[in-house]
Amino acid sequence: MQIGVVFPQTEFGNDPLAMRDYVQMVEGLGYSHVLAYDHVLGANPERPGGWSGPYTYQTPFHEPFVLFGFMAALTTRISFITGILILPQRQTALVAKQAASLDVVAGGRFRLGIGVGWNAVEYEALGEDFATRGRRSEAQIGLMRRLWTEPLVTVHDEWHDISDAGINPLPVQRPIPIWLGGHADAVLARVARLGDGWLPNYRTAAEAAPALAALDSYLAQQGRTRGDIGLEPRLHYKEGTPASWRETIDGWHAAGADYFSLNTMGCGFTTPAQHMQALEHFAATVGVGM
Repeated sequence: MQIGVVFPQTEFGNDPLAMRDYVQMVEGLGYSHVLAYDHVLGANPERPGGWSGPYTYQTPFHEPFVLFGFMAALTTRISFITGILILPQRQTALVAKQAASLDVVAGGRFRLGIGVGWNAVEYEALGEDFATRGRRSEAQIGLMRRLWTEPLVTVHDEWHDISDAGINPLPVQRPIPIWLGGHADAVLARVARLGDGWLPNYRTAAEAAPALAALDSYLAQQGRTRGDIGLEPRLHYKEGTPASWRETIDGWHAAGADYFSLNTMGCGFTTPAQHMQALEHFAATVGVGM
């Protein structure tokens, strides 16, 4: 069982020394990995037509490949996962290149968590089609795996035109594991067909039971079982006690989860030190690295 942390970037601030202290403390406490969310642009709630999303232009998000490259240079053991990178709003070959480069400098300590997102404003600004994002993501997954394992690739499909070209260097992991986030029925089917793991957003395994049953059905259609993929739910520090955290972990572990991410956001913390103190408290009372 591996317990990592969600980097609390919307509340942490932008001090690189504090980020250094955070990631080195995370590694020193025995946490296994760092998960980071992704957004490229934030919308103005006062824009024409309004805005009702959970994040705005005032919410900070660090670019995850840059952030993890920085953190990888400061650590030796912990791994990194995007949770999730909004893949279809990006160029496929560029993401494959960025992920491969990160995997090289991190020594193979990277999982690529991807999803299709919900923010049409970002898609418009980045020049991609919000309506076709699900189908495009499936083509992107297949192409990235080829780019990570083949020196030269030729592909011509609805979204890509590559003629006898490839990325260099190739990643340490060939291919890099791809985990998928999202709860829609189409996403669960995609996990079963194409995913190395699923990043559910349910609080408990009991709440996720219908989705897990649907996932089992889709996996069976592909000749796979839940044992063939990973599960990584999030634990929410503000909602628990040591006893309830253990109960939640036990429930998810019984459902097949082998990774967890501890989220300290939403607790009213106003300084990096408070987030770090919460991680120290969790490690001392629940235990990590076991």
